[in-house]
Amino acid sequence: MNRRPTIVDVARAAGVSKSTVSLVLQNSPLVKPDTRDLVRKAMADLGYVYNRAAAKLRRSNAGLIGLVINDLRNPFFSEFATAVQMALSARGYVTVVANTDDDPALQAQVVSAMIEHGVSALVICPAYGGEQDTFDAIRRSGLPCLQVLRRVAPPASGIPLCAPDFRGGTWSAVDHLVGQGARRIAFLGGIEGRPITEERLSCYLERLEVAGMEPLFLPGRASRKFGHDTACALAETHGDVDAVMCFNDLIGLGVLSGCAQAGRRVGRDLLVVGFDDIDECADAFPSLSSVRTFISDFGAGIAGTVLEWLENDKAPDPESRTPVELIVRASSRVGR
Repeated sequence: MNRRPTIVDVARAAGVSKSTVSLVLQNSPLVKPDTRDLVRKAMADLGYVYNRAAAKLRRSNAGLIGLVINDLRNPFFSEFATAVQMALSARGYVTVVANTDDDPALQAQVVSAMIEHGVSALVICPAYGGEQDTFDAIRRSGLPCLQVLRRVAPPASGIPLCAPDFRGGTWSAVDHLVGQGARRIAFLGGIEGRPITEERLSCYLERLEVAGMEPLFLPGRASRKFGHDTACALAETHGDVDAVMCFNDLIGLGVLSGCAQAGRRVGRDLLVVGFDDIDECADAFPSLSSVRTFISDFGAGIAGTVLEWLENDKAPDPESRTPVELIVRASSRVGR
């Protein structure tokens, strides 16, 4: 090696994270003895010299966790970010939060800035596109990183995915609508071709095939406006549709308002199920059935997973899914 070895070089040689090496340098009791010995051997082999003066300056940023969210305007993601931040705060960490508006260039910029400013780990709900710019920088940093809710970096990237059981939630929602006597069930929303859409859509198609029903997929942005406009148009363009499975709750809430404008009775003329179960579902009129993802618990769990990785060098499984539950309310209960 022609240049002076860095902490990243030590981490790679020892087969541990950069954060673990930092903990060894700080003589932290959180590191297991065998891991500490492995790191110190790598330091000796590489000729790594610890610069305490520089480390003291860097340590002013110790305890920072980067949280990158694709759409903080969506209350689902806001609730998730709040849960992560509060759980990390309870353990003495400070969360640096950035919203990317699903812009991959902005995502790459904020991730790079967080790394440069010394975050100890990253949690990212990624934007689609520009994967290389974002995830190559993360891999070079050696930082623990979780992608959550969406898979953008492929399994071979070594960046684990944590998400709710989207397929299981779709399965239970479609089966519920079939059980309520629906004869034509449409799937509303989701950008066509995106993995997170295809994951839910594929389950919807499987369940409709079992039920012997013809599918109808109406793609669109996961917004209230899309739900409202689609509900207004359904009676004219697809009058046989008597139930809708929505990509998320924003679409479902938009469908409720669209039905009110179009004079359709939710729970009688049209059954509606959303996904995520944000707080507004229970307060809407009529109340919106939804697949509950337990998002606050999910966020707290993500914080715990990151800290286990950071403090105890316990990397999560390549993919993990958390349970969901269908919450049935007036919007999909026949004869409410």
